[in-house]
Amino acid sequence: MNWDAFITCAVTGSGQSQHKSDKIPVTPQQIAEACVEAAKAGAAVAHVHVRDPETGAPSRDPALYREVVARVRDSGTDVILNLTAGMGGDIVLGSAEAPLPLKKGGTDLIGATERLVHVEELLPEICTLDCGTMNFAEADYVMTNTPGTLRAMAQRIQAAGVKPEIEVFDTGHLWLAKALVAEGLIDDPVMVQLCMGIPYGAPNDLNTLMAMVNNMPEGWVYSMFSIGRMQLPYAAQSVLAGGNIRVGLEDNIWLEKGVPASNGQLVERAATMLSAMNVGLKTPAQVREQLNLKKRW
Repeated sequence: MNWDAFITCAVTGSGQSQHKSDKIPVTPQQIAEACVEAAKAGAAVAHVHVRDPETGAPSRDPALYREVVARVRDSGTDVILNLTAGMGGDIVLGSAEAPLPLKKGGTDLIGATERLVHVEELLPEICTLDCGTMNFAEADYVMTNTPGTLRAMAQRIQAAGVKPEIEVFDTGHLWLAKALVAEGLIDDPVMVQLCMGIPYGAPNDLNTLMAMVNNMPEGWVYSMFSIGRMQLPYAAQSVLAGGNIRVGLEDNIWLEKGVPASNGQLVERAATMLSAMNVGLKTPAQVREQLNLKKRW
């Protein structure tokens, strides 16, 4: 049991949810406002992707990150920014029978240095490190993160003084995370996000969850989430399993059946659940102390 937890809000993500809910923030202004909204509702951390302001499609344009970060910082809101470094690892095969050449318009595969341009420029307190390759529920798409790429990224993140949040989508990803820590590429305290219920990674059943929790080294700080209707139940499950919480429109667009959510509403619901369980809600300052983060502004 975790009696003092923090909430991360993943405010927009990189999926196609902008076509399913008009509450998905798309422009840098909307994304920054979502971060502020989440912080005011009780989130200590805002996890940020950016999108093409015209189309809503996922983007990795450093200029868009630059504007989001500037707007959040100019707002005076005390929230820890966690910028994704997951973009740029997408492979889409041509087809099952003719995998090569790779599909144009879907494949976006770049090197470790380019994936971290915005992180090294903007120096957020946290950025993500997707600790492994995975099939999603798409016929020919692979999220690609090789051990060599991850080692190179971890080294650059460490040199920048940014805390990596290790994204664990399956049990083997936790194994690789342990190797990176053992090699001195990730500093203590180690921060992990258990990503449950995403096809075809770790299913969101209790046995799989607890198998990963029970294999978590002592002293590691972990959060967890699931997607869709399981997001809010995992807010309770997480603290019961000793972890912290992630909610937000990246993972779930509904407050309840038929009721579209905002990021603030999802954070408020999670905070209410914590209060009902007599669990304390950590502030950004307390999370910085716990994770030894470097506040830049």
